[in-house]
Amino acid sequence: MSAAHGSGIPEQTLLAAVARYERALREDDLAVLDEMFADGSSTLRAEGGAALVGHADVSAHRARRGGAPARWQRRVHVRALGEADALTVSEAERLDGAGGLQTQLWHRFADGWKVTAAHVSSAPAPSRAAHGTDRAAWRVRPGEGDPLLPGSGAGPLRGARIAVKDLFALAGQRIGAGVPAWLEQAPLETSTAPAVQALLDAGSEVTGIAQTDELAFSLMGVNAHWGTPRNPAAPAHLPGGSTSGPAAAVAAGGADLGLGTDTAGSLRVPGSFCGLYAWRPSHGAVDTSGVLPLAPSFDTVGLLAADPALLAVAADVLLPPRPAPAQAVRPAALLRSAALLSLATPRTALAVDAALTALAVQTGLPVREVDPDFSPEEPQRWTAAFRTLQAAEAWASHGEFIDAHPGALSPAVERRFRHGQGLAPEAVQAARAVVEGTRGRLEAVLGDGWLCLPSTAAPAPRVDASAEEFEAARTGTLRLTTLASQAGVPALNLPWGRVGELPVGLCVLAPRRSDRSLLALLAEVAPPRRA
Repeated sequence: MSAAHGSGIPEQTLLAAVARYERALREDDLAVLDEMFADGSSTLRAEGGAALVGHADVSAHRARRGGAPARWQRRVHVRALGEADALTVSEAERLDGAGGLQTQLWHRFADGWKVTAAHVSSAPAPSRAAHGTDRAAWRVRPGEGDPLLPGSGAGPLRGARIAVKDLFALAGQRIGAGVPAWLEQAPLETSTAPAVQALLDAGSEVTGIAQTDELAFSLMGVNAHWGTPRNPAAPAHLPGGSTSGPAAAVAAGGADLGLGTDTAGSLRVPGSFCGLYAWRPSHGAVDTSGVLPLAPSFDTVGLLAADPALLAVAADVLLPPRPAPAQAVRPAALLRSAALLSLATPRTALAVDAALTALAVQTGLPVREVDPDFSPEEPQRWTAAFRTLQAAEAWASHGEFIDAHPGALSPAVERRFRHGQGLAPEAVQAARAVVEGTRGRLEAVLGDGWLCLPSTAAPAPRVDASAEEFEAARTGTLRLTTLASQAGVPALNLPWGRVGELPVGLCVLAPRRSDRSLLALLAEVAPPRRA
């Protein structure tokens, strides 16, 4: 959010009032909206060539309207007009890409800031062709053919174009982290993150900085400030997050590789939703320095690609040098778990099971049934434990910023962060014990082969799904994605499944530090042909 110009007004309380107004608008909370418009006959609200005069008329209009379309604030500009008066201009964007401006005059009464006059204007959604490359997908992108950072010009990745998630340090650029208030206070980076530099040294080039969900704490790909990147594989549906921008860029053909992070599924989920190959490495296998953290115990740096062979080459560049004469090791079997399949929707489970059969045919590996002995309640328990530890570490990483910038995050994301605020040490310790138990059980299973499970619990939700549907999809998917995160093992999304026209992924987990063996799978297989 932009800083106020002038002196004397308490800017943070005004921004908090703006944020409260937006929440009430999204939730159609008429009581709060009535409270936040100044009483009296002089209050104004104008839109579409007509003005409403007086609090009563404004209130009646709100009641008849039945709620506004879901929208997100990108930026709020504040201009002080005196000791108790200010002007705000809010830039908003709906999920379909339509934009708008809301200009409001605020007065600070004894009981807080209230709107005395407002004007609302809107703009149509951009065309589909433009949507895939606009600010919802890219924060920084030079002209076509003009890389943001050139590569060495030689090496196994020569000519490959990389979309870099907006969490990585790039020399001469700022890290935006999907939050305008973060970008405003971010310094210019003086060096480039080692993972990015390794890819540049191997011949690739950075074609631009791609958007991320707010501070990477999401799985759906919705950003309250910059909008939702278009999913080229399913245009009416979400792209998945938090590596949403790189996934959208690669799926649209604007980049060959997406470099991102995966803490709880942030590469595998957009891979599943956008029909891309995705690799989450073993924890600690790829250098994460120069990358904005979320929950360091689970953070990893990995890749997305439409071309499996290119993904394998780029992953080999990021991994530590292969100790000679080490070779890829094939698993004894592909492991199928009916219990894990049941965590997905029935149609998703069927599609993933068919993809597993195709993988077995192409590799010649047998499929063996394996079912760890867990109760129906256990997935909820291991997910809750993971979320507790993740929230504790996320608050440790960014709590200071959140407290200092009220309203900088959308309400849903801020709630996730604040879940970690003040967690009791015994609660964190109990959660860690559950995570360690889950890790041990999964490691035992992986001693018999590679475990195959759905990458997501369902295909991508529609962009106009309700907040409740978003959260249900997120929670259901976390029961699957956090297994690899808790164990620190490598995971590979194969985009082979379909539920109708929507892609869903098959996720393959291998033992820790067996990344190259898992990636060798990509050289053995080709995507199965579709009828």
